Amino acid sequence: MSLKAWTYLIVGASFLLYIVIAIRSKAKDTSAFYVASKGVHPVLNGMATGADWMSAASFISMAGLIAFLGYDASVYLMGWTGGYCLLAMLLAPYLRKFGKFTVSEFIGERYYSNTARMVAVLCLVTASVTYVIGQMKGIGVVFSRSLDISFANGIVIGMIIVFIYAVFGGMKGVTNTQIAQYCVLIFAYTVPAIFISMTLTGVPIPQLGLGSAMSNGNGMYLLDNLDKILTDLGFAQYTAQKMSTTNMLFLTMSLMIGTAGLPHVIMRFFTVPKVKDARSSAGWALVFIALLYTTAPAVGAMARMNLMHTIQIGEIGSPDGNIEYAKVPSWFKSWEKTGLLKFEDKNGDGRIQYYNEKNMKKAASYGWKGNEMVKVDRDIMVLANPEIAGLPYWVIALVTAGGVAAALSTAAGLLLAIATAVSHDVLKGWLMPDIDDKKELLYSRIAIGCAILVAGYLGLNPPGFAAQVVALAFGLAASSIFPAIMMGIFSKRVNSTGAIAGMLCGLGTTLVYIFVFKGWFFFKSTAMLPDNVDYWLFGIKPQAFGFVGACINFLVAFVVSRNTEPPPERIQKLVESIRVPIANK
Repeated sequence: MSLKAWTYLIVGASFLLYIVIAIRSKAKDTSAFYVASKGVHPVLNGMATGADWMSAASFISMAGLIAFLGYDASVYLMGWTGGYCLLAMLLAPYLRKFGKFTVSEFIGERYYSNTARMVAVLCLVTASVTYVIGQMKGIGVVFSRSLDISFANGIVIGMIIVFIYAVFGGMKGVTNTQIAQYCVLIFAYTVPAIFISMTLTGVPIPQLGLGSAMSNGNGMYLLDNLDKILTDLGFAQYTAQKMSTTNMLFLTMSLMIGTAGLPHVIMRFFTVPKVKDARSSAGWALVFIALLYTTAPAVGAMARMNLMHTIQIGEIGSPDGNIEYAKVPSWFKSWEKTGLLKFEDKNGDGRIQYYNEKNMKKAASYGWKGNEMVKVDRDIMVLANPEIAGLPYWVIALVTAGGVAAALSTAAGLLLAIATAVSHDVLKGWLMPDIDDKKELLYSRIAIGCAILVAGYLGLNPPGFAAQVVALAFGLAASSIFPAIMMGIFSKRVNSTGAIAGMLCGLGTTLVYIFVFKGWFFFKSTAMLPDNVDYWLFGIKPQAFGFVGACINFLVAFVVSRNTEPPPERIQKLVESIRVPIANK
């Protein structure tokens, strides 16, 4: 069978599975639509949480970041995983005990203010919409190469699938579908990793293969060999730290507290029967997440190794190269059609020279006339890795299905979070408080349908900032939602005025910093304010500013609260009751 036939077969089978699950999981009331009737088993909820949390960024982008950033990309592993641990330990059990449907509802009740609830909705929608754009882009990237259809048509197909199981099933349908999607994506991620680890090191476990010797008999360990290849070609060592320690710390913290503040992940802990089940499902989710996150460093390093060996002609001292690499490989030509990969044959030799021309003085003696790799989109590394390694077609098709599953699962969770905020918090909680359960369910379905249309449009026409800053959504969640939840649980003194001021200041400063220092909105040309450490405030890169925004949020909230009336006595007792453990609850 051809690659296209395998892809249609495997992806089509996964889509059929999702649709069947959605039809059998139709939500009949708002409880089923918002929180799956609070009846999801902790193990299954852990699996669904893993799928919800491991987005296209985890499945597609993270290994690509690791492949090109090397050691510096460890901030994504530490930040995203650490953020989940923070969420599991400090937020999830208490929010589940509070017993509400949404994060915004918790903030509104805790801060005894409808204004606080609406500000939380604003923060939630801003972060979620920004994040969902990346999921839609991921769907388009996968489909444009693997199914040989346009980027736009790929997004439309993704919208239709999400519409079917999210609109009809709500949280109940999304949960059951995400369980299936986790199985698809983890199998799709680990199987190629096992094949590639065996090929490069002879070790079938990728986590061990990363630290093993190469199987080609050169006596070098994989990472040492990769360091040597890169330094010979003028690049920095793969295992060396290139980012400043300050930015490493700030970006890690921004990703960590941003992850803990993502509303679509927090909502998952509202779906279990008891408070202790929230803790249990958090533990299971960490196990399921670890399967992918401990594999990602190996996938990234091995992808970079395969890329260098496949397109770099011969060794650095042998410009004639090996005949095996004498021509542009077929996988490269296939990916060129997507526009995500491109090279320019500057010396007309029909080969690809890939090196750092800034530091490479030997190139001219080899007849090289510049780095010929014009474009390498990092998002293709996981998807192209099986082709680069020459794996069977069914493995390549499986990776495609996994990438789609990762993007769809997170997109569904985000869209449900947005729709729930609109229908339950804005309509039911503010504009139309007297509507009955049946009408609220109808408005919820309409809201998620509209959210899917908006997400699809933004996926087709992404604003520049969403495409350029991977960590923007996490920075926004870190600077706005997370501090409000933390203070709501652990501080009796923070009042509604302080919380509102803190959220607005945290969100506002983060947005302004990103807009200014990435050259958007205020400056029409990025040349006016280059993306350079010399122009950043105290050398803090825009992606890492979410942590600063969070500190501003905390500071403003505490200062304003100390200079205004304390919360009512009933609210202070409520805060105390949230943190008191109750047996068998």
